[in-house]
Amino acid sequence: MVPFPSPSPLPLPPGDCFLFLFFVLFSQRYRYTSDFCSPAQCKQQKHGLQTIVCTEWFKIRTTFSLRLQMLTSGASLMTRYNGSLPNGDRGRRKSRFALYRRTKANGVKPSTVHILNTPQASKAVNCKGQHSISYTLSRNQTVVVEYCHDKDTDMFQIGRSTESPIDFVVTDTVAGGQEGEETPITQSTISRFACRVVCERNPPFTARIYAAGFDSSKNIFLGEKAAKWKNPDGHMDGLTTNGVLVMHPRGGFTEESKPGVWREISVCGDVYTLRETRSAQTPGKLVENESNILQDGSLVDLCGATLLWRTAEGLFHTPTQKHLEALRQEINAARPQCPVGLNTLAFPSMQRSRALSSLEDKQPWVYLACGHVHGYHNWGHRSEQEHGAQRECPMCRVVGPYVPLWLGCEPAFYVDTGAPTHAFVPCGHVCSEKSVKYWAEIPLPHGTHAFHAACPFCATQLSLTQGCSKLIFQGPVD
Repeated sequence: MVPFPSPSPLPLPPGDCFLFLFFVLFSQRYRYTSDFCSPAQCKQQKHGLQTIVCTEWFKIRTTFSLRLQMLTSGASLMTRYNGSLPNGDRGRRKSRFALYRRTKANGVKPSTVHILNTPQASKAVNCKGQHSISYTLSRNQTVVVEYCHDKDTDMFQIGRSTESPIDFVVTDTVAGGQEGEETPITQSTISRFACRVVCERNPPFTARIYAAGFDSSKNIFLGEKAAKWKNPDGHMDGLTTNGVLVMHPRGGFTEESKPGVWREISVCGDVYTLRETRSAQTPGKLVENESNILQDGSLVDLCGATLLWRTAEGLFHTPTQKHLEALRQEINAARPQCPVGLNTLAFPSMQRSRALSSLEDKQPWVYLACGHVHGYHNWGHRSEQEHGAQRECPMCRVVGPYVPLWLGCEPAFYVDTGAPTHAFVPCGHVCSEKSVKYWAEIPLPHGTHAFHAACPFCATQLSLTQGCSKLIFQGPVD
């Protein structure tokens, strides 16, 4: 077993600051990943920390986001995209974003409330240059809540829009396209201004999430058809069209973690049970004993993209790219063989696997129903009509899917530092046993009211009967 290297302190800017990482977990269309490295290492990596040191950081996978990134569309990414966006990080569109304390606070907090009876009065308030949220109750009545500057918080906004108020751009992409291609979806379900994260600038640097983001005119508009209401204490609140869902894992993001319950976050940050359908106008019930504070391992679903929130403290205990590479080399050093062809198998390096245009001769393949690892062979089909579907394992005669194996390249998706011994079914991505079993138990939002477990590396929906498979390697005969 390769020893897990002692983590080194995270490279932070001078002075006290907070650091959170947001990973694009899945966007049913593409996956994003990255490595957390030292400044020296970053200079040698095209998507290293230096490219994000002054901004925010998410980590999401495309399936999770695309429909969760497009979680609901059900498309999966090409395995060769594991760990990065198809065409790399570009500007504010990345596979992960790091949030650092801003040079100058840009947070806002509620202040004056206006009850207006004419459209002209509402327009006059919204044009004052201040942040505001407008709740349209009827054609003749609008409640406008003005927001003033908050020197103690920083605000980061996420959405599909490429306008300047959005710090992190999240988009849907059609899975199953050609390598290196991203086919945009004709009608995205991700809001242009989906949500905002507000972080305290002083310890304990608490981060809270809110539905909806302010547009270029510093306004949030909830029209007549949007779900909205007045709370018992008198303040207005509401939900966005497709909602912002959050799930906090029980026990943090560790080996012992268990899935939490999915909740919906309101525009003002209150927590509610889920609506009957994603865009229903009737809100769920208020959950008074839960909050909108993000925790290590929290999942944020934007109805087309799903994000994984990681804290600096949490990442301190996760494996690194170097550790995953050491585990890969250890597997290859054992010289696993195809039990039929007796040829030596080897996992390609992380970087090489992303650049491959075709499978290598030494690429490991697996019969997922039993876990026996082989080299590639073009026989064993159950019938000529089912070419490429079900195969019969020559070792145990069990029939099931036969797919290539790919190592999961995003360290932030691992809950422990164990060896890559298990594969997701049916995609064939490989990681540690506890990581596989953790994600296999996570129900991710799919469509307007369904949930299903998915591989965090490619967003492929997992099999309902067998979410993972233990790999059985054969050693060299000499």
